[in-house]
Amino acid sequence: MEKLKAITEQFCIEGKILEIKPLGSGLINDTYLVKTDSQKDYVLQRINNAIFQDVELLQRNIEAVTDHLRRKMAGEADLDRKVLRFIKVKGSDKSWFKAQDDTYWRISVFIKDAVTVDIVNPKYAEFAGQAFGHFEDMLADIPDKLGEPIPDFHNMELRARQLDEAVAADKAGRLAQPVVQEILARLAPWREEMCKAERLFREGKLPKRICHCDTKVNNMLFDKEGRVLCVIDLDTVMPSFVFSDFGDFLRTAAATAPEDEPDLAKMDFNIEIFKAFAKGYVANAKFLTPIEKENLPYAVQLFPYMQAVRFFADYLNGDTYYKIKYPEHNLVRTLAQMKLFDCVTAALPEMKEYINNL
Repeated sequence: MEKLKAITEQFCIEGKILEIKPLGSGLINDTYLVKTDSQKDYVLQRINNAIFQDVELLQRNIEAVTDHLRRKMAGEADLDRKVLRFIKVKGSDKSWFKAQDDTYWRISVFIKDAVTVDIVNPKYAEFAGQAFGHFEDMLADIPDKLGEPIPDFHNMELRARQLDEAVAADKAGRLAQPVVQEILARLAPWREEMCKAERLFREGKLPKRICHCDTKVNNMLFDKEGRVLCVIDLDTVMPSFVFSDFGDFLRTAAATAPEDEPDLAKMDFNIEIFKAFAKGYVANAKFLTPIEKENLPYAVQLFPYMQAVRFFADYLNGDTYYKIKYPEHNLVRTLAQMKLFDCVTAALPEMKEYINNL
């Protein structure tokens, strides 16, 4: 408590600190609620600089995004409930603080009477589509040049090369397994198609947008009446293709089983979740070009394929990146994502027709 209090006091907060306690269950950053005797409470976060290695770039991105949103929403009531607000360090224009133990910290204003939801049904999928489409639309004219906190985060060509390297090295001696050879044979025919986004970008046909890049339904705050307040968890906001926000949401939200489900019969693709999210997204992402819109179904294919490739490469490398609970965990994950990919592929005609009619 004393250490956290000392760090909090480095920032320009209002009031006296009454209590600091853990908040939420995030997997990346350590988060705390700071209660004060003023009208405002605060969220204190330790930034995981093992993942976000350039903390200055990270916070510069977030400040550029939140400042731009605030300018565009100037005059709206309850602005601090609709856009995150980060607090400056005393005597500085920075919104992050490096402690003596080389940990990095930031503070934002706590949004009271707000909740997150983990429910993924058509109603909340449409809310998510509206929120993330509007978020991107508001940032379509941002003047700042944002960097990549995690370079090449959703670059399929890079992931394909990493799989090639894993196959060539065969560090864990797993290449000879029949199931491994079967997976390689199933992945190969789709490789060129799945790398289409990078190809279209090089040809000047596909733009990069400022995207959230972590579009989960629980990365939005709702008020007590169930209305969307704002998009949160802005660490991964960066230039990317719109496919990142569209496809990544549906990889988890429209899957009927967890990403590591061993019983492949349980894995399917929920087309109603897709339709609800697409309806909300397309209605609000007014900047979409024809080539972006027509390739939204491709985005839904891309993300289970990309994740299968990542899990599979890690399995071949000896499970060095993703945490595993048992030796075949990454293999099970790979097969589950490939089953989801097959289900999405089967739904492509219906998805394309639905998008064309929006």
